[in-house]
Amino acid sequence: MSMACDALAERIRSVLPPALLVREQKMFGGIAFMVDGNMLVCPTREGQLIVRVGKDGMAAALEQPGAATMDMAGRRMSGFVVVDGDALEDDAALEGWLTSALAFVRSLPAK
Repeated sequence: MSMACDALAERIRSVLPPALLVREQKMFGGIAFMVDGNMLVCPTREGQLIVRVGKDGMAAALEQPGAATMDMAGRRMSGFVVVDGDALEDDAALEGWLTSALAFVRSLPAK
């Protein structure tokens, strides 16, 4: 993992609610933060953040600064966006993305 990924992961840990049960798992070349077995967010090597927003949340998420559709090996990943690291410099912006992801993930059944 890169320093950018590690630094973003540390910021995520500091922003997530302390009572939230989060499991960390290596995924996408970074550390995925999982809630009830579902991926919440995952910082990348490049310092970007993969955010799970769900299909219904895609349009609103893509209107946010620095957000783009997640592509993996040329395939569009529905329900996930990638947020540029520059758009995450402010802790309030990071908290907003975590709140959006948490709202969606809490709507899913536990795995």
